[in-house]
Formats: sequence, C-alpha cells, structure tokens
Amino acid sequence: MPDKPLIIPPKPPSRAEGFGLLRYIKAFRRDILSANPARLYRAKMAEFRMPFLHTFLVNEPPLWRHVLTKAPQDFPKSPRFAAGLEPLLGRGVFLTNGAEWERQRRIIDPAFEGGRLRDSFPAMLAVAQATVARLQPLATGRPVEIEAQMSHATADVIFRALFSMPIEDATASAVFSEFRAFQGTQPLLNLAAFAPLPRWMPRFHRRATKRAARRIRALTAELVTARRQAIDEGRAPDDLATKIMTTPDPETGQSFDNAEMVDQVAVFFLAGHETSASALGWALYVLALDPDTQAQVAEEAARELGDAPDFASVSRLKLARDVFREALRLYPPVPMMVREAICPAVFRGREVPKGAQAVISPWYLGRHEAHWSEPDAFCPARWATPEGRAAARDAFLPFSAGPRVCPGAGFAMIEGPLILAVLARAFHFAPDPARVPKPVAHLTVRAKAGIWLNISPRVTKTN
Repeated sequence: MPDKPLIIPPKPPSRAEGFGLLRYIKAFRRDILSANPARLYRAKMAEFRMPFLHTFLVNEPPLWRHVLTKAPQDFPKSPRFAAGLEPLLGRGVFLTNGAEWERQRRIIDPAFEGGRLRDSFPAMLAVAQATVARLQPLATGRPVEIEAQMSHATADVIFRALFSMPIEDATASAVFSEFRAFQGTQPLLNLAAFAPLPRWMPRFHRRATKRAARRIRALTAELVTARRQAIDEGRAPDDLATKIMTTPDPETGQSFDNAEMVDQVAVFFLAGHETSASALGWALYVLALDPDTQAQVAEEAARELGDAPDFASVSRLKLARDVFREALRLYPPVPMMVREAICPAVFRGREVPKGAQAVISPWYLGRHEAHWSEPDAFCPARWATPEGRAAARDAFLPFSAGPRVCPGAGFAMIEGPLILAVLARAFHFAPDPARVPKPVAHLTVRAKAGIWLNISPRVTKTN
C-alpha cells in the first residue's frame, strides 16, 4: 500500500447478530449488503438456515472454484434467485441452465471475440465524446447526479454496439426510459427466493415491474423484427445484433428465432448497461475522493489517447484500468451469485444437501480481510503489486468465473477505462460533502440516493 493517508469510501453497515427471521427477510429485500453480519468479511464459509432456505456462503477459493469451475454442472443457477428477473429476461442466457444454456452460449460467444471488440471501439469512443458534450453545460462546479449520467452513457454504448443506433433514437430512448422504471420497482429478490414455489404459482411481482418489463420487451421485439427484415434484404449493418442473429449453433445449425433474440437482447441490455453504469458511477466517485490519482488519470488520458484515439490506445490506459478494477473490487455490480446444489456435496466437512443454495459473493470476496491488505481502502496501486495480483486470483470475481463467466467481460474492460479516462481528461470531479452515497443492492450495487459530484472543466497545464 502507498505511504499516504488511506481513502475509505462508504461501506454499508453490517447488522447485529441474532436477527429474527421476519426482520431478516425484510432487511434482505431492502438491501442484501446491510442485512448480513460483519463476520462474513472474515469467514471462510458461513451457513444459514431458514424455513425453506438452506444457504452456504463460500469465501474460500477452493470452495468457490469447486462451485464455479470444477463442478459447475452440479451447481446450476438457482431458479429461486432468477425468478425476480423472469418478467424482463424470459429464457435469456443469464437465467437458463443445462443444454438450453449451452446452446445459447455457442451462438452468443463468437460475437464477443477479440476482433468483434475492436469493431465496437468506435461506438464506445463516440459515446465517451458524446458524454463529455452532454456534461459540459452541467460542469459549473455544482452537484450533478452522476449515476443517471453513466446509465445514459452505457445504454448508448449498448444500442450503438447492438443495433448501430444512438440513444437519441426514439425506440432506444423509450427502452432506456422503461428500463429505468423497471429498475426502480424491482427488488433484487422476490417471494420465490425464500419459498420453493412451483412453476405454475404466481411470483407476486409488483404491477409496475411487470408493466415496465412488458413495455421493454415490446419495444425490443420491434427492433428485432426490423433487424430480421434488414438481414433478409441484405442491408443490415455488421453489428452485434446482426452477428448473433446470423450465427447458427455449430451443433444443430439453428440460429435464434425472433422470440429468443428478444430474451437475449434484454440480457445484453441488463448486463451491458446496468452493470457498467454501476461500475462507472462508483469509479468516478472514488476518483473524486482522490484528487492526486484523478489528476494522474487525466494526464495518462491526454498522453495516451491524443486527438485521435484508436483501439490499441486503450491497452495503454494502465492507471485508468486499475482504477476501474479497484472500483469493481469495492463495488461489484452483481454482489451475489447464487447456485443450487442438484446433488449432495461436502463443504469444509459440512453436508450440503440437495437443493441447498451455494452463494459466491464478489462483494464479500472483494473486501475479505484474509485476501486484501486494507480491504476497505481505495488503492489502485495494489494492482501492480505481487500481493494484489495474488489476491485478485483468489478474490476478484466481478464477472464470475468458469463456464458461466460473463461473455461481455472483455467488452466491459475496454468500455469502462476508456469512458473513465475521457471524462477525467475533460473534467475535474469532487465529492459533494452534503450527500455521501450509501451503497445498496437492488438489481446492481447502486447508491440509495444517487452519486452526487461537483463537476468543473479541467484546466490543462501549459508550458
């Protein structure tokens, strides 16, 4: 760790031990992060027993590797914790298991290979530049809610990369608006997470949640139908949507039909927009807390990006990348990954019955006292140390691991540092002392009342 005062960004309080069941369920639905005890930041494993729910949170690297990489077929995604997203994602790749999921990944994965990432770079750069232009009238030194701005930016990236259209397009703008409504009504968990409901039983989603999901899917279906027609007529742009819709399963020769593609687009929008917006919002906040590092990121961006950035320049944004990684460690967008044991297992000498939930938490791993020096401190320099790299191998899982690793991980690690660098080059960000953000887990780790930063134009030094 560097020899300077530690910068400790906000962390939710842990609950006292001995919560009653109903109180725990209410707290869990409001926010997972503050509903659990502080011992999870130290524990190798924790076991929780509630009526209908038997859970093992695993922080020890051999355990999470067993679940995610060694025997993933024995620990598919839990249908309980997927239930809350079904109105929006349908049978998208984020929720499916088994042969259905394997087929979906065989079709999707080629779209996110290295060459396709290079093709998406112009869209990312255009969005970064458009975000600078959009923030310039707001850069008056007064507070601006930055999460909403980053949501706008990352939604813009997804629409440009998927459908070659900017967020200003009427349909894209409508989807973005409805998604904001969906996110505001949807808790991370619903009743099905706590009770083993049969498939035919209603999930008791809020009316507003179902209404927003229907609107998003109807608008997405319009985009997919229009793109299918363009493909058939030979006039479709060579973007991610065209690539995915024209890629056949190498085993069956069949590609996604329109209904399946609607499910996948909903997943891409959730995974590629909501998670990236969360990460960028927190990255800008921790940079605002550290003016020295912020100035270094701005200098790096000016030096490495120049006037005409190209794809190769992103690899030279080493500090911006480490800041983005550090934000992902401290505020992983997806705080919990839940798997269900479909056969008995043994964790650290304890019997894990069939049907039990195995939870791997990027939140607790990223702040675990056994893996990280000063785990609650913002310190991007740790990523250049042997200790930091070793901790990353054992306790840094923002994109999961194993066969179910996020196919868009490479996309996010180009988009995030690039947008961060372009913004730091253009503006100076400072925290608003009157509004310290409180992290809470809804669909992703967001701030309860937003992230407010004072933005002003960055003064470029001249010789």
